[in-house]
Amino acid sequence: MGMEKIETAGAPKAIGPYSQAVRAGDYLFFSGQIPLDPRSGEVVSGGIERQTEQVMANLGAVLQAAGLEFSQVVKTTIYLQDLGDFAAVNAIYGRFFPGIAPARATVQVAGLPKGVGVEIEGIAYGG
Repeated sequence: MGMEKIETAGAPKAIGPYSQAVRAGDYLFFSGQIPLDPRSGEVVSGGIERQTEQVMANLGAVLQAAGLEFSQVVKTTIYLQDLGDFAAVNAIYGRFFPGIAPARATVQVAGLPKGVGVEIEGIAYGG
């Protein structure tokens, strides 16, 4: 089973020793995305709703670069700065999974990069 790095300009460039995603066999493991505009590299302005929309757009770009869709995502983890944002994030996140929703964990964390409110990572199956 080989591994393949997935990279796209449609999502923020990796700024450390990690890949936007790695394909291993029939699985795609995608790194956490935060609400950075891929063109400017800056955190999007607006509240948690706007941040969540950008995170999902970034994840969508990575999935597309791998030839996959949201319907093929099997597991995600959502990291929130404030669990009080759960309902707002969940409403936007849910729009991307109208069929079978992925297995998921949601946790509140002490901090996220650049002080953002949300980060999402996960696994997709492309077999």
